Amino acid sequence: MPGSSNVTLLVELTLGDARALAVYKPARGERPLWDFPPGLFKREIAAWHLSEALGWALVPRTIHRVGPFGEGALQQFVAADFDQHYFTLREDETHHARLRSICAFDLVANNADRKSGHCLLAPDGAIYAIDNGLCFHVEPKLRTVIWDFVDEPIPEALLEDLRRLGPNLASGPLRDRLQTLLTPAEIDAIAHRVADLMRSGRFPEPGPGRPYPWPVV
Repeated sequence: MPGSSNVTLLVELTLGDARALAVYKPARGERPLWDFPPGLFKREIAAWHLSEALGWALVPRTIHRVGPFGEGALQQFVAADFDQHYFTLREDETHHARLRSICAFDLVANNADRKSGHCLLAPDGAIYAIDNGLCFHVEPKLRTVIWDFVDEPIPEALLEDLRRLGPNLASGPLRDRLQTLLTPAEIDAIAHRVADLMRSGRFPEPGPGRPYPWPVV
């Protein structure tokens, strides 16, 4: 998939006569970054676990696999309408509930690279959030195109899911899964961001610095 910053491969999975497509991101294909350690594929997997723990199903199933180019993340391929992205999807109010969920997810995950093209419209009408490798830093790194809900109250259903998440991050199945993928400080930072959102109850304004990724699409 040549438009990607790191090596990203569309692969075919086989099990007997069954066939499916997936996106394979090997660690060997990652470009070094000054502010994130090697192993971005682990953050892709952690993002899936976080999405599942919240019950939001925003991130396509993402697992660890050792493939032809070594260990990496394997993510279910979404046969999306690639003419659609965040800037087109936001024009349809029927998508706003899902987009608010992605916005809240990125706030919790501290996503440093939510481009418009990372929101995929699947054939069933669901919107999925992909490319989550630049998440979970302990320092504020949020860079996103989703600023349309600034100062709106976070929907109560999302707040309730966030309330349930807190104990699971302190000690529970989610922390057990994340501790193989993130540092203890990064997991604790997720809990702090959840607590901040719970206190404010609103989608925040952009912070100082550069709040948008580049390119934006």
